[in-house]
Amino acid sequence: MNWLERVPGPALAALTGSVAEGARARHGRIVSCKPLTPDALGGGPFTLRDARKLGLDYWHLRSGSWPRLGPSTYALSRRSDGPMLKLQAAGCRLPPAGAFSGLAAAWLHGLDVEPCNPIDVTVPKGEGVSGRSGMRVSRSRLGADDVVCVQGIRTTSILRTLEDIGRRMSLVEATVVADMALHSGIVELPTFKSWVSTRRGGRGLVNLRLVADHAEPKSESPMETRLRMLLVLAGLPRPEAQVSIHDRKGRFLGRPDLYYAERRLGLEYDGGVHRDSLAEDNRRQNRLLEEGVRLLRFTAGDLLHPTVVVAQVRAVLEGRA
Repeated sequence: MNWLERVPGPALAALTGSVAEGARARHGRIVSCKPLTPDALGGGPFTLRDARKLGLDYWHLRSGSWPRLGPSTYALSRRSDGPMLKLQAAGCRLPPAGAFSGLAAAWLHGLDVEPCNPIDVTVPKGEGVSGRSGMRVSRSRLGADDVVCVQGIRTTSILRTLEDIGRRMSLVEATVVADMALHSGIVELPTFKSWVSTRRGGRGLVNLRLVADHAEPKSESPMETRLRMLLVLAGLPRPEAQVSIHDRKGRFLGRPDLYYAERRLGLEYDGGVHRDSLAEDNRRQNRLLEEGVRLLRFTAGDLLHPTVVVAQVRAVLEGRA
C-alpha cells in the first residue's frame, strides 16, 4: 500500500484535489475488472458497433468472456462454439438483402455437409458489398421464391441451394448433396428436375442438368453415391439403388446398396457401421450367394483406386469373372 492509499479520502481531496484520487482509480484499459455483460448482447453474436451502442468499447471485449468470432464480431463465451454460432456471427456482417447459400444453406436445411469452410453467401447485384473474411461472396439475383427463413436466418431455398451447388461444385460432389436432400425428403425428384428444366443460361448450367439426371433419392450415404458415380462416369450401366432381393419363396434375403439385376450382382460400400455389424452382414451375404447373387464389397480405401474398382465390376458384368 502506497502513501496515497493510507490518506483518508477527504484529506486527500483537500491536499491534492482530484488528481491523486484519480491515481487511486483503476484504468479500465489497463487493469481488467469484472466484464460488463449487457443482457442485450447475450442472445447471440454481435458486432463492435452493437456493443458501442450499449456503452462498451473494444477494450471491454478483450477478455475470455467475449471470444472474437470474426472481424469486429463477438459473442459470450458461455455460448457453445459450433457452425450455428459461426453462421450467426457471419450474419451480423451481411447486408439485409443477402442470404446464406451453397453448403452453408444446405447445412441450415439439415444436410450433413461442412458449412463454414468457407461460408457461402449471396448478395444481390448492385449491393456494393466487398469481400468478407471467411466468406465466399457471390453476386446474383435473389427472387422472392429464392430466400426462406431457417431458424431465424435468411438462407436460399432448398431448390435454389441445390441449383447453386450444382452449378459450382463438381458433378460428383453436387450429386452427393442432391442425393442427401432427396433422401431426406425435403425435396422430391420431380420437383427438383422441374426446377432445373426452367433454368436458363449462366455458368454451370450443363453440370446442373447432369446432377438432376444422376440424382438418386434412394441413396443412403455419400460414399454410396460416390461409388455409383464412379461406375457411371467410367461408362458402366447405372446400377439400381437399395433393391430388396427375395428368394423363390418370397423370403427377404437382403438389400445391396447397388444392384445389377441382369447379372445378379450386388455392390456394397462398407463404412464404419458395417464393422459394427460384420456378423449379420456375413450371414446376409451367404443367403444372397445361396440364391445365386454375387456381392462385391468396397471400402473408402478401394475408392482411392477407381480403376481397380471399375475393372472388378466390369469383369463380372461382362461375364469374365
